[in-house]
Amino acid sequence: MTGRWLRSGVMPVPDRPALSLIATSGKRAAILELAAEADRQGFAGIACPSLGSAMSLCVSLAHVTHEIPFWTSIQPIYLSHAAETAGTAAHVHEVSGGRFRLGLGVSHGTLHRRLGVEVGQPLGDTREYVSAVRAIAGDATPPIYLATMRDRMLGLAVEVAEGAIWANAARSAVAAQLARVPGAADDGFFRANMVPTVIDADRAAGDAVNRRTMSGYVTLPNYRNYWRAVGYAEEMDAIEAALTADERERLPSLTSDAWLHDVTLSGSAAEVRDGLDAWREMGVLPIAVMSSTSGGQAKAVQELFAAYA
Repeated sequence: MTGRWLRSGVMPVPDRPALSLIATSGKRAAILELAAEADRQGFAGIACPSLGSAMSLCVSLAHVTHEIPFWTSIQPIYLSHAAETAGTAAHVHEVSGGRFRLGLGVSHGTLHRRLGVEVGQPLGDTREYVSAVRAIAGDATPPIYLATMRDRMLGLAVEVAEGAIWANAARSAVAAQLARVPGAADDGFFRANMVPTVIDADRAAGDAVNRRTMSGYVTLPNYRNYWRAVGYAEEMDAIEAALTADERERLPSLTSDAWLHDVTLSGSAAEVRDGLDAWREMGVLPIAVMSSTSGGQAKAVQELFAAYA
């Protein structure tokens, strides 16, 4: 296991996951302090979601951290021209001493419609975008990871990138998916998954937080299609019916415990560590996307630090 992460540029302490950080407005300095602490504690990496400007956060991480790798998770390809992305990525990669990785993805139709962004074919557009970034950045191109959920995008990641990042993947389905896609399980190919996580000895309370978090994701067709394909058709059909009836308040109650525990983690510190370890044992680096039953992002990340103290 260690050899794979070394070749991919990730050098974790063996028992620590990566973690997700969002540059929340008004709290950005505090988030950078958490990043510096994650660096000192030897966490496996920092993933920067598109909320709050992933590329801007990565620029700051290059200066406030020293050892930890970090990546966009993800930079939406339709929101930034490849030339701008390439220039920023090359800059961050250089000033960070090669610790930056460029995570790219297509994002979601709801965002595109809200911003009035015209989109094309995700697979073809992603292929062209990666090619353009490499042509512009040249030797300064960082390793590229692609956001993936289903087999065709994972196959494209194997073909044109150095790694793949899932979000809210079903742990029960990933091993079979890796086996189906040639090259996806190879040691030199980076694999990670964003895992919504709550640490609380009262697991029911943690589940309630995760259900609220996931109630936004279940409104997105691409996620529903993925979860339906991996065995949760009944839940997804019920959710689609509720959405059609404009009954969004019902969404959390329509998700089963089986589905929730397959795509999220909650429980005591020991239970959460075991759940994150299970991802690592499959050859997938877990990225803990922290929430808390008693506070915001900073409190939740501090709870993760305490779990590994």
